[in-house]
Amino acid sequence: MRGLRASAALLTIVLATALSAGPSTPAVAGPADPEPASLVTLSVPDRAAMERLVASGADLTERIRPQPGGGIQVDAVVTASQLAGLRSLGATLAPGSPSASHPAQERTAAEDQIVVERAVWFRSHDGYFLSVEASSGAGAAATLSVTWKGRRGSTGQAPMVPYVDAGAYLGHQLSTPVPATDQPQWVTVTSAGGGSAEARVREWPDGERPDRTGPGYQKDFVSQYMPPAQLNERIKALHRRFPQLTDIITLPNPTNGYRRHAQALIGAPPGAAVVVTSNAYGSEGGNDLAVELVTPGAPDRPLQVTVNGKQITVTLATDGSGAVTSTAAQVAAAISGTPGSPVKASTYRTDPGSGVMAPAPLTQLSDFLQAPADVSRQPMRVLALRIGAHRDGSRPGVLAYAQEHAREWVTPLVTIEAAERLLRNHARDAATRRLLRNTDVFIVPTVNPDGANYSFYDFNSQRKNMTNHCPPQQSDPALRNTWGVDVNRNYAVGSLSDGYFGASANCQSGTFAGPAEHSEPESRNVIWLAQKYRNIKFALNVHSYGGYFMWPPGAYKLDGRVTLPRPTAEQEAYFLRSARTIEEAIAAERGTVTWPQQTGPVTDVLYSAAGNSADELWYDYGVFGWDFEVGSDLWNPATGRWEGVGFQPPFSEGHEEAMEFASGLIALIGVAADYRR
Repeated sequence: MRGLRASAALLTIVLATALSAGPSTPAVAGPADPEPASLVTLSVPDRAAMERLVASGADLTERIRPQPGGGIQVDAVVTASQLAGLRSLGATLAPGSPSASHPAQERTAAEDQIVVERAVWFRSHDGYFLSVEASSGAGAAATLSVTWKGRRGSTGQAPMVPYVDAGAYLGHQLSTPVPATDQPQWVTVTSAGGGSAEARVREWPDGERPDRTGPGYQKDFVSQYMPPAQLNERIKALHRRFPQLTDIITLPNPTNGYRRHAQALIGAPPGAAVVVTSNAYGSEGGNDLAVELVTPGAPDRPLQVTVNGKQITVTLATDGSGAVTSTAAQVAAAISGTPGSPVKASTYRTDPGSGVMAPAPLTQLSDFLQAPADVSRQPMRVLALRIGAHRDGSRPGVLAYAQEHAREWVTPLVTIEAAERLLRNHARDAATRRLLRNTDVFIVPTVNPDGANYSFYDFNSQRKNMTNHCPPQQSDPALRNTWGVDVNRNYAVGSLSDGYFGASANCQSGTFAGPAEHSEPESRNVIWLAQKYRNIKFALNVHSYGGYFMWPPGAYKLDGRVTLPRPTAEQEAYFLRSARTIEEAIAAERGTVTWPQQTGPVTDVLYSAAGNSADELWYDYGVFGWDFEVGSDLWNPATGRWEGVGFQPPFSEGHEEAMEFASGLIALIGVAADYRR
């Protein structure tokens, strides 16, 4: 069964964990500070509302939990005004999950035929859990429940929820795995319409065991979250320590850099305010500029702009009585039209600027960036660490790349931990030597270093890169946390421009695809690796959070839910078989099991993500492309609920996630080593 994990949701707030909006910024005249954003859990009543929310470009996470009765909960990063605006998309403030909207109806046995697609149990350090997926001939209108029997007379019962994605019924499943007092052995799925089916419960993930490591095997090499400069220094240090096993590859496309043009908001928005923006980046002189608005103190004076070094003085026009007459639109035009002016100006957002401006004291422009001075503002070169005993293209290549989304701080640690284990155990562990003898590994700890720096030092919820493609109407300082391109929507297969769903053309959206396919250096760098090193046959895109393991297709066209071509049955079986092996390695660390209903093609277990990297790698280059969503839910025995971990959990939890998913990455390298044979 292909269970839906549709992205969407709002508005019953079930959980609200506030995220800091970063350090405070220098005061400027007017409302120049961004609205604080919070990570919250939201609810929508039905699938149609969810699709509207996805199409809106709301900044949704990958932690999505369907609810009995048809509602869906999802974690999202929102401001207060965004939260209010989502009501028009079909959200409600009613507490709890909405009730089912399908009326009871009489069904024939044929209409209500039940098929159990998958019934599995797994054991974690919190005990036994059951996951069941089934389908009904009556479709989404069916009301299904599951009962089970287990060892030592254990029993249980739970409702199932339907999944309808873009109008297509994909089956029923448990909202989340449910706890069982002992190992479940048999399940019965029953419909309110009279249908039923039984199935034996099998173990999950039940994959091949990874290679056994020898005594003295070393791990646990990460001790903190690391910004981009530390990540790059870490892989350079590994290259210096192990030159015979590594190369450093400098990717060809420099990023835009951790930099912004300096700005000031002057006046009283909306009608009597102007936004002044430096031509140069703040770090290249823009932060030294200042603007003042003065009155000439005499009647019948024209509007004038003078530039004296770093200071721009706007002398406002007056009428015959000496009253100021210059409107915001006139002031903006005068500033922008002054020859040699180091700044441009615009009216506030979409306002025509008909309000009369008042004198304003000297106001310093700022790029509002808070990183220490030792954090470079210049374009960055993204680095890859190549690891292997034979780095000549003769071995299957494995590409592991992380932090396409800036706020996912755990993901680079997965790649660094895996690199450390491979290199430091090579001399002492036969299993590790086999991996490096038979594979060629490429590790990119941070694809999006500019966005990562912004997340670390300015706005920790930053998802995108830092390149602002917005017009002046959407570029005042208070909107600065909305700028950038979602790197994982900027690729060239199944893209927004090709008509696929799950990305946005709105430059302020969390899923903004950019002005064109591959408009961003970050996406071009990833694809350059696949083009340059054609021995790359496997790729792992490390994301967080929610606990998924996925592969193509990752996008569909909304009308008719037409996905990108599905892998063949043989390829699909290989994806799944490999996933089970990799998930075995993850679970071996601390008992974290990736749920079966969150293992599969992206379009089946999450949502449509137009223009993602795994699709381009698979369809254009034949690379088996997987996606991790590290950070599986944690079971809380006290509440009897699964709880999300967030993008930046306390490091004690982030460390555990890095340990287990590094083991998963190394298991993927083992899959590649076996592929060579």
